[in-house]
Amino acid sequence: MNIPIWTGTSTFSPGQTPFGFYDTDIDFIKDADKVSDFCARRLGYPLTEVELQSGSFYTAFEEAITAYGNELYAYKVRENYLSLEGASSTVQPNHKLITSNLATYIRLSEQYGVEAGVGGNVTWHSGSIDLVNNQQEYDMTTWAAAHANLTANDSIEIKRIFYEAPPAITRYFDPYAGSGTGTMGIMDSFGWGSYSPAINFMMMPINYDLQVMQAIEFNDQIRRSNYSFELINNMLKLFPIPNGSVSKLHFQYIKLSDRNNPYESGTDKITNVSNVPFVNPSYNEINSIGRQWIFEYTLSIAKEILGYVRGKYDTIPIPDSNVTLNHGDLIAAATSEKTALIEKLRTYLDETSKDKLMERRDKEADYLNNELNRVPYTIFIG
Repeated sequence: MNIPIWTGTSTFSPGQTPFGFYDTDIDFIKDADKVSDFCARRLGYPLTEVELQSGSFYTAFEEAITAYGNELYAYKVRENYLSLEGASSTVQPNHKLITSNLATYIRLSEQYGVEAGVGGNVTWHSGSIDLVNNQQEYDMTTWAAAHANLTANDSIEIKRIFYEAPPAITRYFDPYAGSGTGTMGIMDSFGWGSYSPAINFMMMPINYDLQVMQAIEFNDQIRRSNYSFELINNMLKLFPIPNGSVSKLHFQYIKLSDRNNPYESGTDKITNVSNVPFVNPSYNEINSIGRQWIFEYTLSIAKEILGYVRGKYDTIPIPDSNVTLNHGDLIAAATSEKTALIEKLRTYLDETSKDKLMERRDKEADYLNNELNRVPYTIFIG
């Protein structure tokens, strides 16, 4: 057997890693050979032969940095996804401070606004139908097919019907009652000149006006058929039955294709965690804490590679005997170490999450208040 053995030295140059993510990074170039020597010595060199070459150590080093970046940026996406969703996918966020925003909640509130008629992002269209004397029911779906410019399989939803009694205030004032109070000029300046007598606006308390208008509306409701309608499945039923006094009925509606379309216009937007445009980290910007994790993870990967190399041959023949290799122990140890390192990093990141930081700040505030409560108040002598 001719198994390559670690020679004890290496010289890194760009192009010796599988992907070349960090081959031009000055700090990566400086550390690549140091990490190779560190891993070889931790694996037993020079007391025992290590069946790896420099390319194996460089590969492990590159993979460890990439794994560190994946964990770091996956955490950052998880913490900020509500603020990132819908943002531009062409802006690289590695070095950006992500500010929390309400974009997702606003998009949700817009849908409530559409239903309530107080905003939103769906157009309310206006329409009207001719009322027929003594005809109580009108098929709005038939009207929509002829006038709403719908596409195939589309329909409308009526949102507002303008069929109601005249405001009570129009019947409150006698249009023929003039007044010599000398206040009509003032009333005209406020836009109230069409109502009279003007003295009511100037002298009577406002609750008197409210009571009179409530009495008029209540009288309409009890003593006469009040203006109302019933809308079921776009079949409109009017009360009272039109008698020719009103010739047109106006209404507002939306197209279901507008309301039920969940897709926003535009391209190059973040739509899921897989197209948040994070890239691999810059090794020269990783601090000593992160680099120590990377060194240990590189060692675990190198140990795993060595285990697979030794696993190709269960035993090596020597004079009058065989030597059994420890590939199983190496792979098991490497798997356990990698899992522990990932868990350690995730725990560290979770401790810096927004929730944990706010909990810690809340506890600090409680401790501070408790300490301040023990401080005696200053006695002022005047």
